[in-house]
Amino acid sequence: MEKKLKTIIGILVVFVLLLAGALVYIIGQKTDLKNDKDVLISDVAKLQQEYATLSSTNDTINVQLQVEREKVAELIEKIKKTEATNRTQLNKYQKELGTLRSIMKSYITQIDSLNQLNIALKEETAQAKKEAQESATKYNQLKTTTDELSKQVDKGSVIRGRGLTVIAINGRDKETNRSSRTEKLKTCISLIENSIAKTGLMKVYVRVKGPDGILLTAGDQELFTVDDEQLICSASREVDYQGEELEVCIYFVPGVGFTKGVYTVEAYTDRGLMGTTEIYLK
Repeated sequence: MEKKLKTIIGILVVFVLLLAGALVYIIGQKTDLKNDKDVLISDVAKLQQEYATLSSTNDTINVQLQVEREKVAELIEKIKKTEATNRTQLNKYQKELGTLRSIMKSYITQIDSLNQLNIALKEETAQAKKEAQESATKYNQLKTTTDELSKQVDKGSVIRGRGLTVIAINGRDKETNRSSRTEKLKTCISLIENSIAKTGLMKVYVRVKGPDGILLTAGDQELFTVDDEQLICSASREVDYQGEELEVCIYFVPGVGFTKGVYTVEAYTDRGLMGTTEIYLK
């Protein structure tokens, strides 16, 4: 009887020890699960803070960022309401966190690219304004010089020009300042009234130099002579000059397209240079 009692007691002791071990294991598991849940909440909260710092000058991206912020806030609330023992659901939320983090990285890349582009555009705009101002200054100086010379030689026999202008024309025959839209240049100059100048048919020549300083032509090269020197013209027009002021406009269509930069335009007769001006194409 005593032997049986000892056996029973031994069995009970073993059972108690096993039960205690099981309880310790379960408590440990619950603690680990709770810690995992807390870590997940913390990671999502950090992502939420990172999303809060993102902003862009692009309205579309800002709207998309707000949508993602709301998703992060909803994820935090779902995790808080989920039992720590629901490992399947928490694993699902962990994957959602990874997806939201990947999306955020893509937005960071887009925002950085836009920022770099904005900086480049600002620098380019500032440079373009500077070049345009310089061109305008040169044009005004040249125009003033031409007007003064016109007064001095008004009674001379040489036909002079004034008011030389050039504008860029697009495919719809509208004025533009974009190189990509320009199809031709329209150069206009007024032949000054001169009662003693030779009248009749004469040619006005235009020479157009690109931003690189190279003369542009429309294909076939037309030559004219000035002061015993042969020059190539970009375009020309024959007019009937009768001693009265006459406005002449010449269109130039190059063999190749226009590029960004400052174009120099010169107007001639066979008696010499009448004027020079510039146009800046963006």
